[in-house]
Amino acid sequence: MVKGVKVMTLWADTRASSGTLDECIDRIARKEPLGMDDLYQLAAPGVYAFALSVLKNSHDAEDVLQDTFLRIYDGAASYHSQGKPMAWILTITKNLCYKRLQELKRGGAIPLEEWKDYGLAQSGTTSDDRLVIQACMEKLTDDERQIVVLHAVSGFKHREIAKMLDMKLSTVLSKYHRAVKKLKNNL
Repeated sequence: MVKGVKVMTLWADTRASSGTLDECIDRIARKEPLGMDDLYQLAAPGVYAFALSVLKNSHDAEDVLQDTFLRIYDGAASYHSQGKPMAWILTITKNLCYKRLQELKRGGAIPLEEWKDYGLAQSGTTSDDRLVIQACMEKLTDDERQIVVLHAVSGFKHREIAKMLDMKLSTVLSKYHRAVKKLKNNL
């Protein structure tokens, strides 16, 4: 079984360096054909995981994933690097998720098979581990789940998460620590 906070380190291999992402966005702006392919390979797992944590539905998360990369393609020429390309990408994702939520006005639990798309299947976890992780993540509030996913999947710092989610840093920190405590208590 999965132990302690190890749950939050399962996705560490999905993070990409900001320099590599910036290079991909620059190549997309120059209309180089493989720029989008490379960016998709690097950023899609984090984008999908974040969208799934917000939308709780794999089909909607996949739609937002695709829409995010269409927006990136359209906006790559106007992108100005500030050393945080994944923040820019996930801001696009967040806005598309909120737009989708307004359209759908629904909620619910994430089915077990959709947790595989978080990258847990590739991290060596067993189906029993995924069941435990699913049960634990479902006990988190939406805000807590989003903060944990942004921190664990994409490696964002709490200050960056606060800015992306329009929350105070102290709120993000308290929600994160509350989520970690819940995860520890449920494992």
